[in-house]
Amino acid sequence: MTGVHDLSGLAARHRPWPLCRHCCGVALDMGSARTRVWLAGKGTVVDVPTVTFPGTGAVHPVQRGTIIDTPGCSRMLQRLLGHRLPRFTRPMVIVTTPVLDGVAYRTRARAAVEVLRPRSVLTVPSARSIALAADADLSRPLVVADIGAHLTEVVLLCDGAVTDAHRTAVGTSDLDVTHTPEQLVEAVVAMLTAVRRHDRTSLTAEALRRGLLLAGGGALRTDLTHLLTSRLKAPLRIVPAPHTAAVRGAAALLQAAHGHPSASAALPPVARPH
Repeated sequence: MTGVHDLSGLAARHRPWPLCRHCCGVALDMGSARTRVWLAGKGTVVDVPTVTFPGTGAVHPVQRGTIIDTPGCSRMLQRLLGHRLPRFTRPMVIVTTPVLDGVAYRTRARAAVEVLRPRSVLTVPSARSIALAADADLSRPLVVADIGAHLTEVVLLCDGAVTDAHRTAVGTSDLDVTHTPEQLVEAVVAMLTAVRRHDRTSLTAEALRRGLLLAGGGALRTDLTHLLTSRLKAPLRIVPAPHTAAVRGAAALLQAAHGHPSASAALPPVARPH
């Protein structure tokens, strides 16, 4: 049930992080279906179902991108990380967040990670984290599509900040159950159309000329990628290892934040999504 994967490229990139109990860092991506954790200095990622077992059967504390059971998330994190973190450590923690869940998600995520006794907690929109994992040029406009198991987001980033975002509570777990691949692709196209309509500048058009940046488990499905390529008539750029892109981007940000203990509990303000 628990998967621990060696990410050799990522480990090499972050090797300078010192291995000491005062310099511990955790990058965390709590998705509706799976939770992924990167531990600084170890070059490993924990990849497990987002589920807890309070004694009455399995409970899913995150549903459709919303934390509905904060204590359950805390129990899950304690079970996953309690024995992996050095004793008496105060880790720096970076948590990815769905763009449109805003303050509510960030508040509940911060409460959940208190079980780790963090010295600081930073949050980063998943779309920005994905862009970091892809080594995208954030000085130019970028459109990110994140197709997860239970949630799909389309986000316009300008100078690395969210300027517009749309979501649908449908993902790959719904395919062949309540939705077809064609319907999911049409939902993505509809969200892209909405981004274009709201944009009174040429930023969206410029971003799409560069290509749609695609991540999430949906990026691993060739039926979805072929349909998207056909419908968009624009380049499609799939992030390497797209299902772990969010946590890898958070790991890159964690490394950048290391050495700044006074860093604020949130990233620089971003524009409010429409």
